[in-house]
Amino acid sequence: MGFLWFIIIGIVAGFVAGKLMRGGGFGLLVNLVVGIIGAVLGGWVFSFLGISTSGIIGSLVTATVGAIILLWIISLFQKR
Repeated sequence: MGFLWFIIIGIVAGFVAGKLMRGGGFGLLVNLVVGIIGAVLGGWVFSFLGISTSGIIGSLVTATVGAIILLWIISLFQKR
């Protein structure tokens, strides 16, 4: 059940990150995939910085921050 929550939180985080990013991200499907990958990235960044979160809200914040970072990195390589 934990893996299913991870996927759901990643999808929600990708949606939120797409809405927060200037320009709306890269479309719904890409933002959802980015959210799932961003959840992993956010967990790594938070652990690197020594920040720990707990619960669903903490996981959502971690995943959203990771998704925003990943969307920003992707936008650096996108052609204008």
